[in-house]
Amino acid sequence: MTGRTAIVSGMRSTAIEVSGLRKAFGDKTVLDGIDLEVATGTIFSLLGPNGAGKTTTVNVLSTLLTADSGTVRVAGHDVRTDPRAARSAIGVTGQFAAVDELLTGQENLELMADLRRADHRVVAGLLARFDLTEAARTSVATYSGGMRRKLDLAMTLIGDPRIIFLDEPTTGLDPRSRRTMWDIIRELVAGGVTIFLTTQYLDEADQLADRIAVLDQGRLVAEGTSAELKRRIPGAHVRLRFAGVRELDDAARILPGATRDDDDLSLAVPGDGGTESLRDLLNQLHDHRVEAAEFSVRTPDLDDVFLALTGRPNSEVVAK
Repeated sequence: MTGRTAIVSGMRSTAIEVSGLRKAFGDKTVLDGIDLEVATGTIFSLLGPNGAGKTTTVNVLSTLLTADSGTVRVAGHDVRTDPRAARSAIGVTGQFAAVDELLTGQENLELMADLRRADHRVVAGLLARFDLTEAARTSVATYSGGMRRKLDLAMTLIGDPRIIFLDEPTTGLDPRSRRTMWDIIRELVAGGVTIFLTTQYLDEADQLADRIAVLDQGRLVAEGTSAELKRRIPGAHVRLRFAGVRELDDAARILPGATRDDDDLSLAVPGDGGTESLRDLLNQLHDHRVEAAEFSVRTPDLDDVFLALTGRPNSEVVAK
């Protein structure tokens, strides 16, 4: 995993603690008793379909909204009773780049430095870090989407926040810009920063997150590492393809629990996707002198997890 878990006196320290979090707008309950814990120096990703309550969660945790009930501690500070202390430890990058198009990139950073009462000398370093030095004196109106997102994140880093909330940081970016943003996020976490990430891209959570939680209709329906969540979903199998019908017939007799596809000359054999079960399967074929032309292992991915937990496919995932 990409995150670096912080250890304090032999114990894992906690950056964010949430217990019994509830929030409603009118008669609509958006968050219905959320409990979660985020370890320092890790990436925690919150997934969920449209209307699940992810952005509301981020807004409460970052002190932009007040919860109806429950407790939230960020960097050890209660966001209800001591919001100023919590804000001093965090940075927030929202779904849309919060940059001023009338200013240059450098001017945006200098403005944020003034607001955070930070030394302007940090600006040059951030411009270099995010590969924006050449465009520093150019109006942000001319920036690409990827450049705006990088500038937005650079502005978030002013004041050296130790906890950063990223709400869909790569939405709308091209693949190259997404990869660049991933590298920046990994670099931040390697330096001990904690990332709370919402994303509409399941592969992003799979690549980056140390732990993932799935939010649906205001409730957490699952939490764990990517591997742990995938193991909860049945459907792992080995696909064996054969050169001819005779080999397929022989294999089907040896493996009666397999699903046969005559058009493709293949069998799908249920399994756990592990090396031991794969070795046993291939040994069975070898012992009966049956040779597969090719094989592949299929295990559930986060799309399968999301569909099983929420009843909705990945195409409907958006962070709200």
